[in-house]
This record gives sequence, C-alpha cells and structure tokens, in this order.
Amino acid sequence: MQSDPLSALLLITAFLLLAALGASKLSYRLGVPGLLLFLAIGMLAGSDGPGGIWFDDARLSQSVGVIALAFILFSGGMETDRNSIRPVIWQGLSLSTLGVVLTALLVGTFAHFVLRTTWLEGLLLGAIVSSTDAAAVFSILRSKSVSMKGRTQELLELESGSNDPMAVLLTVGLIEAISHPETGPVRLVVLLVLQLAVGAIAGLAAGRAALWVLNRFKFENDGLYPVFTIAVVLLTYGGSTLLYGNGFLAVYFAGIVLGNGEFLHKRSLLRFHDAMAWLMQIAMFLVLGLLVFPTALPPIALSGLLLALFLIIVARPLAVLISLSFAKLRFRQKALVAWVGLRGAVPVILATFPLMAGLDVAGFFFNLVFFIVLTSVLIQGTTIPFMTRLLRLEAPLPRRKKYPLEFVPATRTTSDLFELELPSDSPAIQRRILDLNLPKTSLVVLIARGNDFLAPRGDTLIQAGDALLILAEKSDRPALHQILGISNEPDDS
Repeated sequence: MQSDPLSALLLITAFLLLAALGASKLSYRLGVPGLLLFLAIGMLAGSDGPGGIWFDDARLSQSVGVIALAFILFSGGMETDRNSIRPVIWQGLSLSTLGVVLTALLVGTFAHFVLRTTWLEGLLLGAIVSSTDAAAVFSILRSKSVSMKGRTQELLELESGSNDPMAVLLTVGLIEAISHPETGPVRLVVLLVLQLAVGAIAGLAAGRAALWVLNRFKFENDGLYPVFTIAVVLLTYGGSTLLYGNGFLAVYFAGIVLGNGEFLHKRSLLRFHDAMAWLMQIAMFLVLGLLVFPTALPPIALSGLLLALFLIIVARPLAVLISLSFAKLRFRQKALVAWVGLRGAVPVILATFPLMAGLDVAGFFFNLVFFIVLTSVLIQGTTIPFMTRLLRLEAPLPRRKKYPLEFVPATRTTSDLFELELPSDSPAIQRRILDLNLPKTSLVVLIARGNDFLAPRGDTLIQAGDALLILAEKSDRPALHQILGISNEPDDS
C-alpha cells in the first residue's frame, strides 16, 4: 500500500500548528515573544533539525510571507481607531518614509566599512532591515498586554503598518541598480511616489466600496461575510499591485476604513480576522524558519551581532530623533519609539528578493538578516514592558470583560452597545440606576461586577469598580460619559 503524500503533508502541518499553539502558551509564561518560538519550531522541523524536512523554496516562502502579511496588516488596520492615530499621522508618516531612508543609509554605511561590501550592496542590506515589522509589533504589544501613555502606542502601530512600502521600494530599486547599473535615481523616486499614492488611493477606495456593499447587501448565510472580507483583502492587494501601487499600504488603509465604519456582523468579523492574523503569523514564521539552515548562522554570527547592535543602538535611535525632530514629543517617548523598532518577518521576506534575483551576496545577506531579526526580537521584544516602565510611559491597561451577550446591529442603525467602566471617583457610585438621569434612549442591559454579571433593575445600586453595558444611541455617548464621570481626554504625560 502506497503512502499518500497529501495525507503526510496535512499531518505534518497539523503537528506544526499544534506545536505553535503550545509555543504561544509557553511564551506567556517565559516572557519570550511567541514569534521567536514559531521561528524556532520551523528551524527544528527543517533540514538541519530533528524534523529533517528539506525546504529551500525561496519563491514559495516569499509568496506565503506576502499573503500572510497582507492579512496581518488588514487585521491591524481594522483594529486601529482612526481618531487615535489622527494626532500622530504626520509623525507616523515621517517615521515610515524619512526614518526608513535614514536607517537604510546608516546601516548601509556601516556595512560598507565593516563588512567591506560595495556601497550599493551595503545600502541594499540597509534597505532590507530598514522597516519595523507590523506582525512583530502588533503581536508583541498585544500578547504582552503593553499599554503606553501619550499616543506612543498608536504612533508605533501606525509606523509599523505603513513603513513597508518604502522598504520594499528601496529593496527592489537597489536590486535593479545592482543588476542594471544604468538605472538612475529619478526612476526610484518616481516609483516611490507612484507606489505610495496608488496604494493609499486604492486602499481607501476598496475600504469604502466594501463598506458600501456590507451596508446595502445582505448575504443569506452569515458564514459568507468572512468570505467577502477575505476577497476584499485579496482584491485590494492584487489590484493595487497590478496598478503599480503598494499592496501592503492598500490593505492596511482598507482595514482602517472598514474598522472605523459600521456594518453588520462587525464584531464577529473583527474576531475572525484576528484569528486569521494569528494563523498567518504562525504560517509565515514557520515557513521562514524552515527556509533557514541553522548550520549557516554561526559563521556569520559576529557580523550579524555587530550589525544588529548598530541597528538597535545607533541607526534606529538616530533615525527616530531626526524624523521626529519637529514633533512635540518628550524625549522619553522618542526613546521608547526608538527601542520598539522591532524587526520581524518583513526583513526576512525582503531578504528573499536578492535570492530570486540571483545576486552573488544573496545567500550571505539572507543568513545575516535572519540573525539580525532573531537578535532584535530576543533583545528588544523581550524588554518592551521593562523599557516602558523604565521610561515611565506605562499606562493602565483596560481589561476587557467577556460578556455573555452580543449586540448585532441592523444595517444603518444609530444604536450601539457601549461598555463603560466607572472611574473610582464616578458620581454614579452608590446611586440607583433610576436616579442617574440617563438619556431616554439609553438602557443599562448588564452590569459586570468582579467576575459576576448582574441583570439590572431601576433600583440597582451602582458600586465602585462596576462596568456598565449600555444600549444607546451613538449620539448619547458624550452625555453618558459626563453622567458617569468618564474622562474623554487621553493621558499625554
């Protein structure tokens, strides 16, 4: 009886996914970023590890990484509050453009003098590691339950979600310049402007079109809504790329538009794409772990360590300080932004581009970049909570309770379900619900008290620490905040 290759492949995939799930649980206890363990599992399963799986397909790895990153960025965009990033939009754009260029120049110069590369090869290496990684930043900030003061977290997430276009463009442009020396800098600038403009416009248009469809057409089966949003991601990335735009920027913008709109099954779709983002992160890091040959890392360890330390201690801080020189941010905020310059899957994916182009330094650069990413995640990723506390930028993390009910609004509804946690000095404490003078269109449907949930009545007494689940008109929210003593002002200290 012959063995079935497909069944064997499915079995191996299942074991790798289960191992990744176990690793994610272990990462919480050890304080190690989960993505580092995902990479380790891929390396152990590869040809140099006990798994013995031979895998050296750079093109397939690149394809998996691109698709995965598109879904990760879309999910990150959906969870990004447009109002929260508006105050930091210019700082984020400066970091994602000027910051990337400065990092590439600094790392490229260091590589030229220390590794004795040519100027173009050094700049190519700098471009590959120049962008922070959205998957790494999103997953580590959320898995480690980090909350920061003064819009710092919003700035970091905006930067990591929007700086890939510049890194991709620099990498592709420099590969072309190395392969075809006659290529001029004017073409590179034109490509940059075109990719950014088309990507942004395509993303905004796709997001608005998807929102329009969701609000005007009702699918007969609820399970078709996730299928529609998957199609939106693929259409947005593929369409914008064919139009010479940047697909990563497009899906991120489309996610922001959808996430800040109102449509049917919004909460369930947010959960679905959060699960998709986790699946894509696991798949991406496992495949990239399989692609690397661990026995090839020791010979480049010293060079990789020197480059990683230069990137972390010199290049990233200088790029941040210069890019944010106009911003009214405290020095400790800039220092934290500089420290959370995590490198992750994006540099490793970009390192496959020289492999596909057949450059002489491609293999050396791939191993070097992989070592730099491991070092970045190990040093920076594990110390983010410590650095946040050290710089006195740690903010209280709101703990979201899982309520035993969900509100699914009708299309174009003006009502929503608000979770409002009472501050310790709330004027509503020790008062009955009927004495609060809530707006007539507002109804307290549930009270979360400790680990219990109470069905309220008019004479229910509000206590300190209560969280109220209120069904109300969206226009009632400011009045509810005033009645319950909830501040709308962010802490910018």
